[in-house]
Amino acid sequence: MSNKKALITGITGQDGSYLAEFLLSKGYEVHGLMRKASTFNTQRIDHIYIDPHESGANLYLHYGDISDAGQLTNLIYDIKPDELYHLAAQSHVMVSFDMPENTGNITGLGTTRILEAIRKSGIKTRFYQASSSEMFGAADPPQNEKSRFYPRSPYAAAKIYAYWISVNYREAYNLFVANGILFNHESPRRGETFVSRKITMALANILSKNQKRLYLGNLEAKRDWGYAPEYVEAMWLMLQQDHPDDYVIGTGENHSVKEFVEEAFGYVGLNWRDYVEVDSRYFRPTEVEDLLADASKAKKNLGWEPKVRFKDLVRIMVDCDMKLLGLDPPGEGKKILKKHNIHWTQNLLTRE
Repeated sequence: MSNKKALITGITGQDGSYLAEFLLSKGYEVHGLMRKASTFNTQRIDHIYIDPHESGANLYLHYGDISDAGQLTNLIYDIKPDELYHLAAQSHVMVSFDMPENTGNITGLGTTRILEAIRKSGIKTRFYQASSSEMFGAADPPQNEKSRFYPRSPYAAAKIYAYWISVNYREAYNLFVANGILFNHESPRRGETFVSRKITMALANILSKNQKRLYLGNLEAKRDWGYAPEYVEAMWLMLQQDHPDDYVIGTGENHSVKEFVEEAFGYVGLNWRDYVEVDSRYFRPTEVEDLLADASKAKKNLGWEPKVRFKDLVRIMVDCDMKLLGLDPPGEGKKILKKHNIHWTQNLLTRE
């Protein structure tokens, strides 16, 4: 068991919730930063939260915002985390075209504020920066740590700024800073506006007779799709090394959005062409056509490689969304999780 403290920004998101579970399973005291809102947005972590007044509590939530530099400095100084995982961002690519200034402020400058808070506090914190495969954009696949960046959205441009400012603070101030360049990683906790979850949730609604059609944008865009719980372990491994470095994380295979649709609908015996239509409103102004990870460095240095592959991922997500709506899923998802001994993460398929 560990006596370490970790601070996670964006703890209520998909990655933050899985990372919190993972660190708690290793005995960490986990602190999470979450924005104050008029409604609670803690459903992804409710099952691991224990009231601080109760015995056994090891997860603590703090209200804050990465646009507030002073508050970040105070929080980091008070908590004195051994590890800080910076996952918070305006992370939706299409939204970044509508809100480019906000995306730059939160996704880009937010990283600078945290790095400055670490530097000013003097705390010896190991820092993880959530970089993105979107930074590669139009660069030729496969992409690895030496590939050029060619951003195709305000989100990607902001992430490139955050990447390089992280490298700069590592080299200028000798901070332990690691960039994790994660390719698409999905799960039943993915937000419903992201295309993977949009597909599986729509399928469940179609089976429930609550929805007739699914409207999507570019079906030909290819992505390297992985399973999010495995990717948070890679984040942790980066901060356990003797020296900080940057790593690409992905499966090494890619599939189009159309293939994702085909696999999901085919899994339950439906022809996707009977339900899916293309809507030009969902096309990006500038598209990223082909992302494919070369994660050989992570395999060599971290000993990390994925277990859940594309078809398994789709089946896990379809089963969960069907069960969420009270349907009886085909059941392959639970078998896949059992096969790979993915037991520390809680979801509808692993709860009895």
